[in-house]
Amino acid sequence: MSEIDEIPTTNEELATNPTIFAQDMLAGKVVVVSGGGSGIGRATAWLAARLGASVVICGRNEDKLVAVVEAMRERELDVDFEPLDIRDRAWVDRSLDTLWNRFGQVDLLINSAGGQFPQAAIDFSEKGWNTVINTNLNGTWHMMQAYARKSRDAKVPGSIVNIVVVPRGLHGVAHTVAARAAVVAVSQAVSVEWAPLAIRVNCIAPGAIKTEGWAVYPEAVRAKYPLTNPMQKVGSPWQIAEAALFIGGPAGSYINGELLTIDGGGQHWGEIWTTDKPEYFLNATRTLDGA
Repeated sequence: MSEIDEIPTTNEELATNPTIFAQDMLAGKVVVVSGGGSGIGRATAWLAARLGASVVICGRNEDKLVAVVEAMRERELDVDFEPLDIRDRAWVDRSLDTLWNRFGQVDLLINSAGGQFPQAAIDFSEKGWNTVINTNLNGTWHMMQAYARKSRDAKVPGSIVNIVVVPRGLHGVAHTVAARAAVVAVSQAVSVEWAPLAIRVNCIAPGAIKTEGWAVYPEAVRAKYPLTNPMQKVGSPWQIAEAALFIGGPAGSYINGELLTIDGGGQHWGEIWTTDKPEYFLNATRTLDGA
């Protein structure tokens, strides 16, 4: 079995995968995870619940949410779901009202929802561009601002962690690179503005992480992902989950306005092509390799 095959991705694996954290690290805390039906969001929800938090997962696909909640409840974890389209601001506001009425506050918001498709930027349609920007930037902002307003009005501290993308070397998804760069910029800006409200805002930028989303990329492209960083391996959603709960939880209480890149060092060395690498750049690589 390869190292990639050993990455925990199923509910059963996420239920038992070892963690470095104490079992009660998030006891008494409320954690909301957007995009919690799959990928990094699902792994984060599993870990937060296993650490004692009351967890609510949000997303557009109710079937996915129900499947995750049922699997977690089989382990007697405290979890529920909230159907939500983060692109709809009125819906976001209603959902945050519902959560506050139920719990009184939300200690940590993990914004993991998002989506994109691999394509050369020159071929983007207006609709395709706007769809990705509306989800990854506007949707994340809706969640951030609605959450901050509820925390402010309730006079309780808060913490936000936004899952973005590696800031350098990611090609073939220029729309999401643009959207996520804007999320980083606004996160750093409001980390200052919202500090007086005791609301911390941080970002995590994953590199090549094996999730269900790999299916949208050609197999030949995926096969090269372990070669995109000097560690010569891909990461797991679990590794991002542990980082998110560290930086957003009690252990990260003095971390604010930070962008934590988790890519095996790829930002200093490699590149990630989500599409086929153009011949122009292949030729340059061959030259450097002496081929």
